[in-house]
Amino acid sequence: MYQRFFKRLLDIVLAAFLIIILSPFYLCLFVYVRIFMGSPVLFSQERIGKNEKTFKLYKFRSMTNETDENGKLLDEQKRLTKAGILLRSSSLDELPELFCILAGKMSFVGPRPLPTYYAPFFLDKERIRHSVCGGLIPPDGLCGETTPEWETQFEYDVYYAENVSFVLDIKVIFATFKILFKRMKNNYGAEDRPHLNEYRKNMIIEQENENELSIK
Repeated sequence: MYQRFFKRLLDIVLAAFLIIILSPFYLCLFVYVRIFMGSPVLFSQERIGKNEKTFKLYKFRSMTNETDENGKLLDEQKRLTKAGILLRSSSLDELPELFCILAGKMSFVGPRPLPTYYAPFFLDKERIRHSVCGGLIPPDGLCGETTPEWETQFEYDVYYAENVSFVLDIKVIFATFKILFKRMKNNYGAEDRPHLNEYRKNMIIEQENENELSIK
């Protein structure tokens, strides 16, 4: 009953309330991002939603559009500014996702919606995470780490998808307050975790190298 009805109702009410209350703050962030990182102010990307249906997720941008002499975008860490690090560490860059929640594409609590180009790199058991709506607040906060390993993140995602409840949502939300404090303290926005596609490709290469060595 909670997952089918009350969870969505709470999402609508809370998202609408926060959007109204935070509207002046949205304007301030809009100006902040425009000054320090340029235009466009919003970053958009196709993400994997419930039942693996795609949708467009919006965030305040946290990187510049700097390119090299060939017009190619620089690496993410080189385009990440101090202003962007602050936005990421405080999670203020995620605020536009409230509109995704209001539209029913996301929920307040749920596995983070990941980019569509990650799709081929999920293990079958990890795809269970897509049986529920992706969330602004991820369940992996329960592990207490600011940047968990991919396997740890997916473990909590799958557990959440199989055990959605009001009590679990409350636990995730309270755990996230602690994580946010750690993020601000540890400069989370500057951390660089490999993308899932890169991570899984490297794992395959390492396994192949180990197999070759064992044969020799």
